[in-house]
Parts: sequence; structure tokens; C-alpha cells
Amino acid sequence: MNQIHDAVIVGAGFGGMGAAIELHRQGYDDLVILEREDDLGGTWHVNRYPGLAVDIPSSTYSYSFEPNPHWSRLFAPGAELKKYAGHVADKYGLRRHMRFGTVVEGARWDEDAAAWEVTLAGGEVVRGRFLLTATGFLSQPKLPDIPGVEDFAGTVVHTTRWDDDIELAGKRVGIIGTGATAVQLIPELAKVADHLTVYQRTPIYVSPKLDGPVPGVVRGAFAKVPLTQKATRLVGTSILEVMMVAGVLHFRDLPWANAAGKRVCAAHLARQVKDPVLRAKLTPDYDFGCKRPTFSNTYYPTFTKPHVDLETIAIDHVDAGGIVTSDGNRTDLDVLVLATGFNLWDVNFPAIQVVGREGRDLGKWWRDNRFCAYEGITVPKFPNFFSLNSPYSYSGLSYFTTIETQMAHMGRVLGAMRQRGADIVEVTEEANDQFLDRMTGLLDNSVFNAGSCSTARSYYFNQHGEAVLLRPTSTLSAAREATRFPLDHYTFTGARVSASAS
Repeated sequence: MNQIHDAVIVGAGFGGMGAAIELHRQGYDDLVILEREDDLGGTWHVNRYPGLAVDIPSSTYSYSFEPNPHWSRLFAPGAELKKYAGHVADKYGLRRHMRFGTVVEGARWDEDAAAWEVTLAGGEVVRGRFLLTATGFLSQPKLPDIPGVEDFAGTVVHTTRWDDDIELAGKRVGIIGTGATAVQLIPELAKVADHLTVYQRTPIYVSPKLDGPVPGVVRGAFAKVPLTQKATRLVGTSILEVMMVAGVLHFRDLPWANAAGKRVCAAHLARQVKDPVLRAKLTPDYDFGCKRPTFSNTYYPTFTKPHVDLETIAIDHVDAGGIVTSDGNRTDLDVLVLATGFNLWDVNFPAIQVVGREGRDLGKWWRDNRFCAYEGITVPKFPNFFSLNSPYSYSGLSYFTTIETQMAHMGRVLGAMRQRGADIVEVTEEANDQFLDRMTGLLDNSVFNAGSCSTARSYYFNQHGEAVLLRPTSTLSAAREATRFPLDHYTFTGARVSASAS
């Protein structure tokens, strides 16, 4: 109880590991990484449903300082991401800091000790000078608010808690949800199910997937000449940047870019689904980018198979034997798969209770006021705290872009603390307010504010109807600002701070 570690990190996914690597770089080695699951890897450990793969090119989905030349496919399967996470943990000496099967209940700033007290399930308290929450954007599964789900007598499984022993062959399977996870899973279910019924509330934009095995000669070149992989990464990142920044964030100024993305998806659908009635059901009625689009070559053709039905009538209730829609139609099922996504805004920001100065509860404060974190990582009244899954933090389409931007921001803050001999650092209210005003203004140009998104039902939007998850700037701008933000946006205090440094 009396030991104060350098830092406590909540979450052993790629965000938490990146934070630990940056702390090592800054000279902090007494770290504790708390993870509720039984191993590292975050979403790539929890998720293991059939068809799981990264939904952007593998070359962009890794730390830039630790490229992986061994991806087997252009879109790597989930098992390879899990293996890569283990490689990173081993190479950078992170496993020794990790405690698995450890559920964090909350954290509170101790003003007298100038440290964070992190309470675990069972009552144990772990203390650290710094607190870093790296619980991920998609860490809290969302269960459908549908009457009778608990009454279903067959097998029920959520995609985040997939049961490898579940029997699907020859079964009548129903799946609720058509988001990015379902796009990967539905074609796999159709391969084995006797009959598959897909319950769609909102169709999704799906682009062609330029996938395939990475030839051995290419992997050899990546390993022997890292510059070749860096060039590939740059090309992939640039394409994603055009899609995200031009088409989505600059919607008002560059409507043609958004329209181009929409046309690509529409043409893909038209090539693969000839039935105009079915095609209409699969066509979104909101603007491209209002919710995260995805890639697949097998999703649309699955609905043309005779044993697959697409149900777009709203679900009324579930009973012991199946699902009844609002028009009274009933479908008997043996297995019910819930691909209903994640609950971001009610429980994910933050995923645990965090109480800072003056008893301020971060979750309550955000929900009662405005969701915001300065540069997507720090919050006033929460000293020595870095929130790695925060409003306005997600930059680009690869999570690693966000992670490395935040690592750079942390490095600048911690370096300034060291130069000033400071014990405590905290972002100012003024800097946070200015950042919020700037982000809000930039969002006016985005598809979220200027486009038609009311029917998208996107997790990008919080309960106030604000799309505050994504940072409405280019990834290049975010990376630049992570190393150039004014240091006077922070206060540096503590017994060792010199008058000249302040």
C-alpha cells in the first residue's frame, strides 16, 4: 500500500504497451500494467470469431518503430496480430510489468501523496505517480436492448466472447448486427450454417478488399530492406488518409471526395448483387463516412445464397425458440449471435471511475458538460493523468497512428517535467477550452456536422449527438502538434520546481 510506482497503466493492449514503451524511453521503469483478461493483446486477445482480421492494410497496422515484415496477407488474420503483440511485449521487456486477470474498479488522485490510488476488485490498492488509462475504444460490449433475449433456449454468443466449441454446422443461425465485425463473420457463418438469418438495422458501406497472400519474396525484402516496407506503409497510410481526411473531415469543402468513396462502394455492391430489391436493402441512406466503412469481397455475395436471408424489419422480441419481427414474422433459431458492437459513451469514456482533484468524477463531468481532452490525452483537474482513449484522440484509420501521436505528446510532457524538476503536471482549463473550441469549429466542415448522418446510428456520435471520437485534422497535423504544443498549456508544480524554470 505504501509503495508508489512510477506509473500504473490500465490495459495491456497496443495502447498500454505503447505507453509503457514511451515511459521506458523517458527513464521510468517501475511500472504496473493491469489487465482484466488472462493475457495481453487487448481486442486481438478478446476477439477470436471466425473471419477475424485487421480491416485496414496490415502494413499500416503496427508501430512504425517496430514494423512486422512477416504478415502473411495484405489484411492479416487476427491470430497474427495477437502474435505481433506478444513479440512487442517480449522485445521491449513489458511482460514483467503485467498483471493479468486483474479488474480495476476505479482510481482516485491523492493530493497529499501526489499519487494515484488504483483500487482493484477485492480491495487491493496499487499506487502510482502517473495513471494511464489504455482500455481501448472498443472494450465494453453492448448487449441489444431487445425484450426476451434472456429467454432464448438455444445458444447465445456475443462476438467479443466467442466460444470456439460452439456447434454451428447444420444449425439455424441468426445474427443481429451488420457492422464491421459482422461483415467479417457473416460469410464464415454462411459456410457452415444450415440456414442463416441476418438482422440488419443499418446497412454499411463496403469497399472492395484488395487482399491476398504476401509473397515470400516480398516478406524477405521487408525483412532485409526495411525501407521497402516503410514505402509500402506510406502508400497505404496515404490512401487511408485521403479517404478519411478528404472524404470525411473535409466534406463541406471537398464533396467530390466523399462522393467518390460512395460511388466505389455502390459499384462494388452493384457488381456483386444483381437483385435490385436485395441491393436496395444493402444500400445505406446516409453519407459515406458517417459510420466506419469497411472492406470485403465476400460479404455482399453471401446474401445471394439460397440459405441466407436478410431481415430488415425491426425485431419485436425474442422468445425461447427464435426471433419475432414487428410484422409478426417468426424465425426459429438454434444459435443466436450478437454482433451488436460496443458501448462507448455510457461506460467506455472512461471505462473505470477516475476521480481527480476536488472530487471531480471524469465520467460524470464529461457527460454533464462536454466530452473533451486536450490534444486527445489530458484533462484539467486530473494531474499526472494520460487518457489514451479520449474524445478527439482518434487520428486516421489506423489505431497505431493515434497511439504514436499520444506517445509523442507524453514524451514532450514528461521531458518538460524532467527539465523543470517537477513532480506534478496538469493541463490548464484555458488550453482545454481553446482546444475544444478549435475541434468543434473544424467539425463543422466534416460529414458528421455538414452531411446526412441521422440514420447512420454510428458509434462516432455520443449521447449529445456530437461526433467527438475522431480528431478532425490530418494525421500529419496531429503528429506535428504532439511535438510542438505550447508547454505553457500545462502547469508544472512540485517541491523541486525552480523559479527560473516556471
